[in-house]
Amino acid sequence: MHGGALAGWLLMALCAVSGAYCLLRTRTGTPQERSTARGEALMGFGMAAMAVPAAVLTLPEWTWAVYGAVFGAAALRALWSARRGAHHLHHLVGSLSMVYMAVAMAPGAAGAGGHAGHGAAAGGAGGVPLLTGVLLLYYALYVLRSAGHLIPAGTGVASFAGGSAEGIVRSGGGGLRDGGAGGAAGGGTELTMACRLTMGIAMFAMLLTL
Repeated sequence: MHGGALAGWLLMALCAVSGAYCLLRTRTGTPQERSTARGEALMGFGMAAMAVPAAVLTLPEWTWAVYGAVFGAAALRALWSARRGAHHLHHLVGSLSMVYMAVAMAPGAAGAGGHAGHGAAAGGAGGVPLLTGVLLLYYALYVLRSAGHLIPAGTGVASFAGGSAEGIVRSGGGGLRDGGAGGAAGGGTELTMACRLTMGIAMFAMLLTL
């Protein structure tokens, strides 16, 4: 990553842990919740592999074609599932973002060599500045909104970021549980929301390298 190998390892660890937690969620819940968890697990592990520092592992050229195919299929699935809930639109954006980054970092894209687009020495991976900017704005707003739902209602930060008393309710043990759309989308605990927030931050950081 642009911030050095340490930043790459940190992103890889966060995404891998998030993917593992989402994988655990596939064992419980309704069919829709398990489907959502599987999609988020795929995203987490895919981002973890993409964040490996280039100085440690240079991925083969064909890896980017595989990324494009896998997340292209995930995007089509999310588009089909969007009929049942708006939360799948976020999965659609995430899958398309992964396809975009895979194409941008493929060998020959804007003169950047594959995985080096995420390396510390990368001066500028391929990518369309306007599209990258739009995606950065989307994930910045997503992170702010997600953080707002994790902050207890009534604080100035929660109100600014979109948190509300209706979206967050206190559980018996004093923890926070999502009582709104996030819960219906699959695994509505604060840990699930924190997992999604983590992946949103990681995606924002990866897009910055473009």
